[in-house]
Amino acid sequence: MKYIPSLLVYFMQERTTKRNIILLSKFFLTLAIIVGIFSVIFHVIMLYEGRDYSWITGIYWTLTVMSTLGFGDITFSTDLGLIFSLIVLLSGILLLLIMLPFSFIRFFYAPWLSAQAKARTPHELPEGTTEHIIITNIDPLTINLIGKLELYGFKYAVVAGEMQQAIEYFDRGYKVIHGDLGDPKTYERMQVGNAAMVVVTNDDMMNTNISFTVRGVCQHVPIVTNADNDHSIDILEFAGSTHVFPFMKMLGTSLGRRTLGVSMGTNIIGRFDQLLIAEAPAMRTPLEGKTLAEVKLREMTGVTVVGGWERGVFGIPHADTTITSSMVLVLAGSEEQLKKYDDYYCIDCEFGKPKASVLILGGGRVGHAAAEALEEHDIAYKVVDKSTVVVKGKDSYIHGNAAERGVLEQAGISEARSVIITTHNDAVNIYLTIYCRQLRPDIQIISRATQERNVSKLHRAGADLVMSYASMGANVIMNLLNPNGVLTIAEELSVFRVPIHPSITGKTLQQSMIREKTECSVIAINRDGIPIFSPDPQMELLEEDELIIVGTGHAEKSFKELY
Repeated sequence: MKYIPSLLVYFMQERTTKRNIILLSKFFLTLAIIVGIFSVIFHVIMLYEGRDYSWITGIYWTLTVMSTLGFGDITFSTDLGLIFSLIVLLSGILLLLIMLPFSFIRFFYAPWLSAQAKARTPHELPEGTTEHIIITNIDPLTINLIGKLELYGFKYAVVAGEMQQAIEYFDRGYKVIHGDLGDPKTYERMQVGNAAMVVVTNDDMMNTNISFTVRGVCQHVPIVTNADNDHSIDILEFAGSTHVFPFMKMLGTSLGRRTLGVSMGTNIIGRFDQLLIAEAPAMRTPLEGKTLAEVKLREMTGVTVVGGWERGVFGIPHADTTITSSMVLVLAGSEEQLKKYDDYYCIDCEFGKPKASVLILGGGRVGHAAAEALEEHDIAYKVVDKSTVVVKGKDSYIHGNAAERGVLEQAGISEARSVIITTHNDAVNIYLTIYCRQLRPDIQIISRATQERNVSKLHRAGADLVMSYASMGANVIMNLLNPNGVLTIAEELSVFRVPIHPSITGKTLQQSMIREKTECSVIAINRDGIPIFSPDPQMELLEEDELIIVGTGHAEKSFKELY
């Protein structure tokens, strides 16, 4: 009940409301005058026919005829009366059935709905709002980011430039503020001076405008922007952006570096002080087909196997876990320990880099960046793209549809060691993944995913590795936002530090049963400011120790609930 009065107050404060009410009042006044005139004429004609009715009856007859109800209890008997009835009827159709609904909707109902929508969508944040993140666009990256912000308890607000857009975001459950993205007052109302970060992921032109506008209001707030083109990076930095990331290029580079021959050893995906987190594919390495107990990675290299990706599913390893060809191990250790791993298990030399090529399907920004990453490692490649503009004048590019077998054979799929699928359409990527897996069951398939929900689909379709544009970008931003608390290193995989809980003080790592109870792995212990990597299970936990732990979002939640 409190909502209606506040909505009425907001509605009456609209600039056009008074004008609309005046126009609507004029229409009703005109309608009332016409009804009065018709009632007078009704009485005159009835007296002419020798009958007499009350004034109420005249109004009653006029309204029943104008509204086309026509009960028929009162009728004229002369031609003059019938002609008058037709005039009243046609006037009623025009005024009551056409003009009245249009005027009511145009001057009252539509403004009322608009006011109702605007009242639901705030135009400013409360004074005193601090440490919040301002987001200027909703796209796959920021949708993923918002999920992580909510998981870790960060406040955020999305700026929507159009009212309809703001209403849509509001209905989807986002915390949205309606305001002009290029207006400094918008960011003043959003308390930008107290914000922890502004995240800008529009196009390069709008990103520049927003960054320049925000910087004019506040000089110290960090601004993170996405750059579609390399030449925009300098412009965005000049406009005031603190961090500029070409996320599409970064995605392509990451895809290229994960191909066989480039990344047969460890690939660093995260750094937590002196602790390094790395991925290592097991395909075509001496590890393939063996259990963790048999390979003795800890004893040989000192690294800790904290988990493994198997077709997109992260699992906690055990001594009897068999390392399969499709498994990507997640390792933790110092730089020296990871180097030992590469010395033992890196087999780049077995492939002969210039020989077996890599096939890239899609020659856009992501595909081009993947090709550049392969060139850096002297790996031959072929790019397939349907655009003549993309392939024109490039020896390594082939014009054609990647869904056609003849085109793939021309590109060399029968000899290729890996195929990288980089189109921006997830449905196409799923199709090409299934197709390539049928043509070459033994080939390594790496694919990009735009939407987070399609990562699991691509793995089920046959992809060995899938990198999500949304997840990668959100992880980068989260690591900037909270550099010393939580390090997000992959899909739902994070490293975080916690003090020793009293319930496990004095126990050994093995006795604490942290992995068994929470599915989190202790990968290091900070003791007297010195990190102890890959701690021995028999090490006793002291009160002043600090644990460095890795786990999925679910495992992290379980750990925090228990400890």
